[in-house]
Amino acid sequence: METKTQLAKLGLFDAKVPRYTSYPTAPHFSTEVNGSDYANWISALAPESSVSLYVHVPFCRRLCWFCACRTQGTQSDSPVAAYLETLKAELKLLKQQLPDGITLSRLHWGGGTPTLLSPEMMNDLAEAIADVAPFAPNAEFSVEIDPNEIDDARLKVLAAAGMNRASIGVQDFDDEIQQTIGRIQGYDVTRDAVEAIRSHGVYSLNADILFGLPHQSQERITESVQKLLSLEPDRVALYGYAHVPWMAKRQQMIPSDALPTPEERLELFETARRLFVWDNYAEIGIDHFATQDDGLTIAQKAGRLRRNFQGYTDDTAEVLIGVGASSISRFPQGFTQNAPATGAHTAAIREGRFSVTKGHRFTDEDRLRSRMIEMIMCDFKIDSAELMESFDVSRLRLQGMLDEADQAFAGLLDRRNGDLFIPEAARPLTRMIARAFDAYDLSKAGHSSAI
Repeated sequence: METKTQLAKLGLFDAKVPRYTSYPTAPHFSTEVNGSDYANWISALAPESSVSLYVHVPFCRRLCWFCACRTQGTQSDSPVAAYLETLKAELKLLKQQLPDGITLSRLHWGGGTPTLLSPEMMNDLAEAIADVAPFAPNAEFSVEIDPNEIDDARLKVLAAAGMNRASIGVQDFDDEIQQTIGRIQGYDVTRDAVEAIRSHGVYSLNADILFGLPHQSQERITESVQKLLSLEPDRVALYGYAHVPWMAKRQQMIPSDALPTPEERLELFETARRLFVWDNYAEIGIDHFATQDDGLTIAQKAGRLRRNFQGYTDDTAEVLIGVGASSISRFPQGFTQNAPATGAHTAAIREGRFSVTKGHRFTDEDRLRSRMIEMIMCDFKIDSAELMESFDVSRLRLQGMLDEADQAFAGLLDRRNGDLFIPEAARPLTRMIARAFDAYDLSKAGHSSAI
């Protein structure tokens, strides 16, 4: 078959689908889940177990126009200092609910720009977290670092606090593209930040780069990827820029007529993908790449790769607790989300209660479909034997679900021994194939392009 023609016939270049970092996706959360549920689910954790903790810092010195994250700009440290006090109070509430012996298998500071915290603030936050729960053996502590907003003093504090993985956003190194998306970050600044990070003994490095940006061409993305490769990151996330100006108003600053077409987006992705593969990176899921000895590569080979709100992970903890405004938590019972607005979140914490405003309580059907979607997103296959062993689903019903998906994609998928496989030529359709197992109404939210 002529691949691009077949992909077009199946709707790849027109479809809007979720990224499936959760199931169900956040637009389906409701107010039926509240702070009491959150507190009860925390209290129900097994003593001596390990959890992941995400800390959200929603501030930036300058708002990038391309970004759709919930952030706010500030040139002053006063709102950041006030927010830090809220985080510390929230962490104390969390400590009161946690069973004895809980440890952290993963800790991630995200944002926003967590590195705009002063060294003193960083130390204060690290100590508050350590007071809640210590690190588990072989724990990973990662921080999103803005190369424009970091210095030796802050790196020293982070390294002393146990940071052993850094994450930097690159987006694109081209000057015109940076000007158009409102993100000025030259290669030299990024290289210097990486060298400083490693000088403090932090050698594990994640990097994000975008395809589908305005004015982006195959030549330009080739140059940016090659520059990124010179920094030797352990992991790279190659995300498609999601142009959703109806949701992220700042994206209205980006000229839509400068954006590549869906067909051009696929070419940009393939150009970057080939460069990473040629440099001996393993392909991880639909949009990540990792060195051959990285934890993600090892997890993928062992069938232990998972997906959560931060993308692909090798974290085995069943529980992810989100701290801070808008943060989402995942428990065996369901999802919770804190109040999105900083003011509302702060008000709740000051009143001595968690700020959870919505969430979702899992049904057995949710758990089954969630695992099916995760299998597709991580492994490009659905393992029927595992599903029948783990869930109350009959072979007849399961095969019917797989048959329906197979038929929807014109026989493009492989069926072997009762399982379903996505061949390499069909992998651009992965999110669309995952959608075939989504039982919720996708019209409730404006999702991003399937490619």
